[in-house]
Amino acid sequence: MDKYKKLATNTIIFAIGTFSSKILSFLLMPFVTSKLVTSDYSTADLIQQTANVLIPIVFLQINSAALRFALDKQADKSDVFTVGVRTTLKGFLVFLIFYYPVTLININDMPLGQYAPLIYLFVLVSGMRQLCQQFVRGCGQVRIFAIDGIIATATTLLFNLLFLGPLNMGVNGYVLAIIASDLFSVLFLFVATRLWKNLHFHKVDKKIKHDMLKYSVPLMPTIILWWIINVSDRYMVTGFVGSAENGLYTAASKIPNFVIMFSSIFIDAWQLSAVDEYDSDDKAEFFTKIFRIYSGGIFAVSSALILACQLITKILVADSYYESWRYVPVLIIATTLSCLVNFLASVYMAEKKSVMAMVTALSGALTNIVLNLVLIPFIGALGAAIATIAAFAVVFVFRGANTRKYIKIKFNAPLIAVEVAILAAQCVVMLWLKSGVYMYLAEAVLFGAMLLVNIKPIKELSIKLLGKLLRKKVK
Repeated sequence: MDKYKKLATNTIIFAIGTFSSKILSFLLMPFVTSKLVTSDYSTADLIQQTANVLIPIVFLQINSAALRFALDKQADKSDVFTVGVRTTLKGFLVFLIFYYPVTLININDMPLGQYAPLIYLFVLVSGMRQLCQQFVRGCGQVRIFAIDGIIATATTLLFNLLFLGPLNMGVNGYVLAIIASDLFSVLFLFVATRLWKNLHFHKVDKKIKHDMLKYSVPLMPTIILWWIINVSDRYMVTGFVGSAENGLYTAASKIPNFVIMFSSIFIDAWQLSAVDEYDSDDKAEFFTKIFRIYSGGIFAVSSALILACQLITKILVADSYYESWRYVPVLIIATTLSCLVNFLASVYMAEKKSVMAMVTALSGALTNIVLNLVLIPFIGALGAAIATIAAFAVVFVFRGANTRKYIKIKFNAPLIAVEVAILAAQCVVMLWLKSGVYMYLAEAVLFGAMLLVNIKPIKELSIKLLGKLLRKKVK
């Protein structure tokens, strides 16, 4: 199969499984924010984010190794999955030793530690689901992966409606809905792909075990560093400004996830193609063309989101959260840059250079922490959003320069600068004018400019993907 067509096909399959799940998180926001006050919503989100940062620590980010080594055609798949499961179970047993310290976590008088049982359950179930998902994807069973996404969407919706509706379980219900959905997903993947056949009790190949841990362990701090860039600001906003303001900031951070939604659909498929085509003679040209198309699409989606962010906020959240729109435009720029950074991560994945992935992430995390400490006390949550932009900008520049050692992707730096400038202008216009006909007129003009500078990537997308399908039909 042609590599462009294969990428397009996998993207469509992943879109089927991912889109429904991602869009659900937005559609549920009116319901969730109507059931939880801002402080409770902040607490529920911090529980989820705390568990998410613990998962790579507890399980040594073994799920990423399961994906990368399952992609290797010569690897013993049963050894790969067995190493993953054993590492997950051993990690959780060690994690149990620290149960008491977890119960003592307290942030600005928010007793997060009282939710320790939920955090532990979340870590175990979500960690196992991530392992199963990535292994299935690495084995090429993308259709099962997509079906799992659809089922996870349905179960998440069902459990949220049940736990927050008739049962009125509040924060506990919000978190339990995620846990229950993840558990259902694990059971589905085991049954649908007969994962137990890849699990054995005899000794595994020591080289596979060593290589997997050598790859995954540096990714453990990398994921934590990404968490620092993406989520630590919520803890700092809570500490400096309060949980109510963090509730608004958390709600605002959901809308930029529209960009993540489109990006993740493509990146899931792209990672498979990046590894498959990495040894080809024209890999630099392939990576360059795909980056141009991908980045152009991401900037166009981001520009459209800024244009419509006030309307989207009004639709998606309760009235008490409406003021969160003030943070959305800035967070969209940060999310856009994070998507460009994620594309370059595919180079490190193909090369198995997880240490450099960690080093580049460290530069962003340090930038984020310093700027958060400087900006949040003076301009509140907006300072956290600005710090996140700076962090991702630093990582993108660092990775762009460093990955040229492995593959010479040709970045159109002037075009990227213009695209970022357009998004920045949209932010300034919206935060300055706040509302009215003139604001929307200026936003529409800037959005048109974004489409104009991306005509070439859009044209290339049509020729490379749609053109091939049309020619096949003609034949």
